[in-house]
Amino acid sequence: MEGTSDSSTGAPPVEGGTGVKRLAEPGLEESQVKRIQLNPIPEEGDAARRKRKKFALLLSYSGKGYLGMQRNHGFRTIEGDLLHAMVEANLMTEEGVQVPQLFQFQRAARTDKGVSAARQVVSVKLPDDVPDIASEINKRLCDQIRVMAVRRTTKGFNSKTWCDSRTYSYMCPTFAFAPLEEITKEDYRITSEVLEQLRTTLKLYKGTHNFHNFTARKKYQEDSAKRYIIDIDCGDPFEREGLEWVIIKIKGQSFMLHQIRKMVGLVIAVLRGLASPDVISKAWGKDRVDVPIAPSLGLVLEEPHYDKYNLRYGSDGIHEKLSFDDCIEKLQAFREKFIDSTIINMEIEEKSILKWLATLPLHTFDVRDIADDESDAMKNRSQTRSAIGRASMRLTMQQDYSDEDEAEEDEGDLDQYRIKPVEKNDSVDISVDDKTLSINCSRVGVNGVENKKVDNRKQIEVDNKNAEKDN
Repeated sequence: MEGTSDSSTGAPPVEGGTGVKRLAEPGLEESQVKRIQLNPIPEEGDAARRKRKKFALLLSYSGKGYLGMQRNHGFRTIEGDLLHAMVEANLMTEEGVQVPQLFQFQRAARTDKGVSAARQVVSVKLPDDVPDIASEINKRLCDQIRVMAVRRTTKGFNSKTWCDSRTYSYMCPTFAFAPLEEITKEDYRITSEVLEQLRTTLKLYKGTHNFHNFTARKKYQEDSAKRYIIDIDCGDPFEREGLEWVIIKIKGQSFMLHQIRKMVGLVIAVLRGLASPDVISKAWGKDRVDVPIAPSLGLVLEEPHYDKYNLRYGSDGIHEKLSFDDCIEKLQAFREKFIDSTIINMEIEEKSILKWLATLPLHTFDVRDIADDESDAMKNRSQTRSAIGRASMRLTMQQDYSDEDEAEEDEGDLDQYRIKPVEKNDSVDISVDDKTLSINCSRVGVNGVENKKVDNRKQIEVDNKNAEKDN
């Protein structure tokens, strides 16, 4: 959502995210939220007399430069920019940014870091005396986030709970599916035989399966690991900027963190001959299977579907259907300019798929033999944020896990998404001998230079040179 970043919606919400742990609603504690909901802060001036109605907002956005859809305090997010734009447009109070529940704000789906949305729907209570809500919000948003349409809905409409299913797409250069016997080059063109094999392999995902191996921190026994894939297919190849591309579309009731990216990653491994198609069905079993995760760049939220809502209220003469067919041209123009072009240009510049393909042979695509104590240690690893802690834990476990998947990112990796970047200067020097892991960290700050040494007996020696000089 991958991804999302993939999104988790519908079934029990999925916690977690790439790089930063997601909170249910960051900003205030649950007790504070309940107190504000029971005793709402009175609005001042004309805002107190404005009547509010429930609306559905259709959004399109490019996820480039954003740490996902959901608000995350201190970081750039789509929701954060949207809520602030509503405040500036006098559609919402400042309290609504911290507690969107005051205005019954809800998203249809989450999208992860860097993941875009061709169609995203949010529900929110807004004043009904504004002639053009979309225009007022768009004036205060950057070009890569647009409110495409606004629809009046029923009083009890919730964009998440009324959503029947979600469709995602994954845009990928066709050289990713080239067999191993062929040299992987950007001028590769997919054959009809390989395209048919791709479509046949994708169809294996259809139906209800246990996807615990396609996400993080999810056990086989959990009911929420079962997900229903309604349809999945691949379109015809097309050329852009000298590369040939295909778009894989996946429709399901709901998706878990990284699920789509892992589904695509495993299919690529099968097409390249690194894994047999049987691995897909094996991954639905209770054993932990090594499943690769494809880059997040090509993942796009295509559309949340509201079939039941449209059937019940779409023709009652009062409410409009949430199909947005009248916006197709506008949506396609935005997609071409801000979503597809970004995916294509970033792949050409950064070669994320090409670099990722070089790591695929490192995967076993087989059952992982992880002892219970090691499994517990892996769970705790996500709480270890520093390079010292992660390296020490790996040495203690005597095993280097390639991704288990998706190690937490360093704070420095997240600085690009910060609203106010943290200035720091860290350097890490790691050396390993037969018995000892030595890590020397130098952090330049107000207290000077601090050096730390860690060994596999978890003894930490701290040598603060500036402190010695002072003494």
